Amino acid sequence: MDTVRDSYDAAGEYDAFVRARTPALLRSAYLLTGDQHLAEDLVQTALARTHVAWRRLRETSNAEAYARRVMYHAQVSWWRRRRVPESLPGVLPERSDGGIDVGDRAAVRATLRQALQRLTPNQRAVLVLKFFEDLSEADIADLLGVSVGTVKTHTTRALERLRHVAPELADLYLAGGVR
Repeated sequence: MDTVRDSYDAAGEYDAFVRARTPALLRSAYLLTGDQHLAEDLVQTALARTHVAWRRLRETSNAEAYARRVMYHAQVSWWRRRRVPESLPGVLPERSDGGIDVGDRAAVRATLRQALQRLTPNQRAVLVLKFFEDLSEADIADLLGVSVGTVKTHTTRALERLRHVAPELADLYLAGGVR
């Protein structure tokens, strides 16, 4: 009888975890993939693997860290697979009012999204983990299975590339418009 009750409790805990943490996992996955549908697939994969390992997790407070680690590793393995190259759309059309409205967060997000898509997958992952997830270089290196030097190199090159492909983002930030 206790096994049935334990099984019911574990299922309830997992269900509560999924309901509470899926939005945060989706945000991270979207930043990693740059595509809503791929992000949903990535989170679904991570949650499925987390469900399989749910009983092995000693504390449910480790569940999110486990799910994120599974998500990042799954994304890295997807990058390594051969895939059909995607073509990026051209430059976004100019606004009809002739300038960029600093308060228009949607335009800034679109510019940032387009700039992030021009990075390599590894560079994008390092930036997401460092600046969105606020992980240390050592944690990023451990998570991605690379050296700290590789993390530093990817970070430097990614930031240089962002400055080159989207200099207007620096101008907006320095002007105090969007933070």
